[in-house]
Amino acid sequence: MLEKKGTILSVREDLKVFDCTIRDGGLVNNFYFSDEFVRAHYEMCVASGVDYMEIGKNVSPTLMSEDEYGPWNFCKEEDIRRIVGENKTDLKIAVMSDIGRSLKEELRPKNESVVDMIRIATYIHQIPAAIELIEDAHAKGYETTVNIMAISKVSEKELDEVLEALSKTNVDVIYIADSFGSFYPEQIRDLAGKYLGFAEKSGKKVGIHAHNNLQLAYANTLEAMIYGASFLDVTVSGLGRGAGNCPLELLLGFLKNPKYKQMPVLEFIENYIVDLEKKLDWGYSIPYMITGQLNEHPRAAMKARDEGDTKYREFFKNISFME
Repeated sequence: MLEKKGTILSVREDLKVFDCTIRDGGLVNNFYFSDEFVRAHYEMCVASGVDYMEIGKNVSPTLMSEDEYGPWNFCKEEDIRRIVGENKTDLKIAVMSDIGRSLKEELRPKNESVVDMIRIATYIHQIPAAIELIEDAHAKGYETTVNIMAISKVSEKELDEVLEALSKTNVDVIYIADSFGSFYPEQIRDLAGKYLGFAEKSGKKVGIHAHNNLQLAYANTLEAMIYGASFLDVTVSGLGRGAGNCPLELLLGFLKNPKYKQMPVLEFIENYIVDLEKKLDWGYSIPYMITGQLNEHPRAAMKARDEGDTKYREFFKNISFME
């Protein structure tokens, strides 16, 4: 039987708060955050005690157009350094590599970069390429994580095979990624047990990346944490693709480690997010609830939100009959 790790009052030194605001939020505005916004966010992460900041993706400019996306989709070294300098702080900087969009040949050695961690995002069928990227980043001196996406659509046997393969790599953290925001806490608990079973035998950690389609991102993050996950993904005010993510301010209000501080987050929300909420659309809504309940990708819900479509019954029927 899976045992809880600590109590509601415990201070767990293994926990890492991982802020994904710029990367997941970049999916809402094509990564067009101003330098002022990203710098203020970086300073907020430092002041609030956040452990990792994901500053964007390292997509290759040869594969996606720099005319269509902002700089944080590409995370060139000079752009990152323009924000963080030499980053002489305790905050670690991460970027995400999407399989098929990032090229290992473009990843410079860690001793030439201010980036600390490479996060690999992969689907099940891309695992061989993901492992190749993991080993390349590890050999170059980076910490690594892997997010296996869309696991709510794969069989248990497939997932077991992938976790077994990843347990034999040099990846540091294996993430439970609730890509469609369709999981409930009991399912997250079972997944935490499964992932930990594979990860811990080879000295790896487990993380959780939740989406808020069913208003369970916070609950699912706590559930995974209570049952042993230690890397916890969050975004300020839940800013992220579609229904968004577990809010940073909620998690910091729960954690008992005095290193974490809420006030810098609230200040950032006052100064930047309140205005941004008037311009961008993210967070829980009926279309996202429907795709979450039906375990479907939120792209149809995103389209409905963009078009102001409030014919929710028709939307539900259309999604129900999707193959």
